[in-house]
Amino acid sequence: MYVHPELAPVLEQLPPLADPYADIEGTRAGLHALARHFPADRGGVVSERFAVPRPDGSALAVEVYRPAGVPGALPVVLQFHGGGYTFGQAPPGEDRTAIELVREVRAAVVSVEYRLAPEHRCPAAAEDCYLAVEWAAGQAAALGVDSARLAVSGHSAGGGLAAAVALMARDRGGPALVHQALVVPDLDDSAGTGPTPADADPRLPDGPFVRQGWRHYLPEGSGAYPYAAAARADDLRGLPAASIIVCGLDPLRDTGLAYARRLTDAGVPVALHYVPGAWHGFEMFAPESRLARDATAHWTGRLRAALHGERG
Repeated sequence: MYVHPELAPVLEQLPPLADPYADIEGTRAGLHALARHFPADRGGVVSERFAVPRPDGSALAVEVYRPAGVPGALPVVLQFHGGGYTFGQAPPGEDRTAIELVREVRAAVVSVEYRLAPEHRCPAAAEDCYLAVEWAAGQAAALGVDSARLAVSGHSAGGGLAAAVALMARDRGGPALVHQALVVPDLDDSAGTGPTPADADPRLPDGPFVRQGWRHYLPEGSGAYPYAAAARADDLRGLPAASIIVCGLDPLRDTGLAYARRLTDAGVPVALHYVPGAWHGFEMFAPESRLARDATAHWTGRLRAALHGERG
């Protein structure tokens, strides 16, 4: 197993990976406590929470982050968190990725608190994320954003949801998206069913780890829903340009590479960044590494260029 030299000392310090699905509520509580213990630097960034009505009368919670004191209509990014479709929801006001995106991309960022499995299985998360896109476009004037400069992004399961939303917007005649940023995306429920690069190391997310999230998210018979897994889509033509991050030791590596190739074959512009010898979520453990900085600069740079009409 090849581990990048920059990450080898980091990996040596990691304990065996605990099973987060053994106690789902406990894992969620632990993640929230961790986020509060290491609060994000909100300097220069303000946020406001909104309740978006669902068709059934319930409400979807979203938080809109934006740079303080910036006039004019901002481009907007819909950000979908990761967490295996089961975890990962940040406490109110503490979505670190959204806060960093505001600064890096110079945009408003809508953090979407989509419903989580197993309490809410497919298609709840995908429909919530698409509802948030429709809401942001429909409320553009009130939110101070530009509906003509709208993008989606997400990590892991959030990347899978971003890809699904891009398909939904195309098929349903919804808001036009200028970009989809898919960071180590979880795109295919067949991911992890065969040998994966990390299977030999108990410290790293492996195939069975990935499969657990899909088992919670997809009930029996979910194949009838066309956006359950973006990689199932037969036709990828007409989708927005994509930036895709893939890691060499990620059990999602092969499905991410295959999706990038299929997008390219369908005529969709793709900027693929491959991180050799890195595992799923490595940037959380080595945020200052050159690999992490380069990967982040790749997808945020393409996103910024798409939203501001820049070259790159």
